[in-house]
Amino acid sequence: MGQRNNVTEFVLLGLTQDPAGQKALFVMFLLMYIATVVGNMLIVVTIISSTSLGSPMYFFLAYLSLMDAVYSTAISPKLLMDLLCSTKTISFTACMGQLFVEHLFGGAEVFLLVAMAYDRYVAICKPLHYLTIMNRRVCILLMLMSWAGGFSHSVVQVLFVYNLPFCGPNVIDHFACDMYPLLGLACIDTYFIGLTVVANGGAICLVVFVLLLVSYGVILNSLKKHSQKGRRKALSTCSSHIMVVVLFFIPCIFMYIRPVSNFPIDKSLAVVYTIVTPMLNPLIYTLRNSEMKNSMKKLWCEKLSMVKLRIVSCLLAV
Repeated sequence: MGQRNNVTEFVLLGLTQDPAGQKALFVMFLLMYIATVVGNMLIVVTIISSTSLGSPMYFFLAYLSLMDAVYSTAISPKLLMDLLCSTKTISFTACMGQLFVEHLFGGAEVFLLVAMAYDRYVAICKPLHYLTIMNRRVCILLMLMSWAGGFSHSVVQVLFVYNLPFCGPNVIDHFACDMYPLLGLACIDTYFIGLTVVANGGAICLVVFVLLLVSYGVILNSLKKHSQKGRRKALSTCSSHIMVVVLFFIPCIFMYIRPVSNFPIDKSLAVVYTIVTPMLNPLIYTLRNSEMKNSMKKLWCEKLSMVKLRIVSCLLAV
C-alpha cells in the first residue's frame, strides 16, 4: 500500500503533442460534446414530456440517452481542459473516480442494450402480449438489473487497479484513465489480473454482442409474417438498434478481449466509444424514428409559442 502511494498523480500524454493539433481537436471535441449533451438531453426531455412516447421502448431510450450524456461527461470535460493545458495531470483519486464512472455507465449500457433487444423481441414476435409482458414493473426491474450489472462490473475493475502498487513512472499514454494503460504502470506482473479484466470486460462484451446479433437475427426472420407496413416500421427500429450495438461493442471488444497490451490505435478507438458513439446515438434514434421527430417538433413548437406569448405579454404590459 505504501508503495502505491509513491504515485499521487498521473500525467496524461493525450492524443497529440502538437499545439496546433490540440487547438483543432479542442474545437472539434467541444462541438461534439455540446452536441452529445444537448442531443441526448433533448431526447430525455421529449420522452418525459410527451404522452405519446410512453411505451417501454422509449422508457429504455430515455435512460440510454441519459447514460450517454453522463458517460461522455466523465471523459470529455477533462479531455477538453487538457487540450488547452501544457501539463496534463490527474490525481490518483480523480483517476480512480473517472475509471469507476466510465465503467459504471459503460457496463450499465451493455445490459441496457440487452433489455432493449428483449423489448423489441417481445414487441415484434409477441405483439398481442407486449403490454402484459413488458409492464412497468418489468421495465423498472430490467433497468435496475442494468444498473446493478454496471455497478458490479465497475467495482471489480476499480478494485483491481486501486490495490496495485504504483511506484513510477506515472505517465499514461492515453487521454483518460483506463484499465490497460494503468496496469502497464504497476510495479508487479499484471498478467493474471489482465486475464481477469478480459473475463470481466472483453468476454462479457463479446458474449453479449453475439447474443444481441442472434436475437436481432431472430427478430428480423420473424418479420416475414408481418405486413409490409409493419415490416418497414420494425426494420427501421431494429436497424437503429443494430447500428448502436455495432458502434458500441466492436471497439470495446477489440480493447478488452486481449491480454494486457497497448497499441497506437487504442486511443482512436477510445475516442469512438467515449465521444463519437454517444453523439451519434441521438441522431440514429431520432432521424430514423418518425414518432420521435414528430414529438420533438410538437414539444418545441409549443415551447416557442409559450415564449412568444410571454414576450407579447411583457411588451403589452410596458
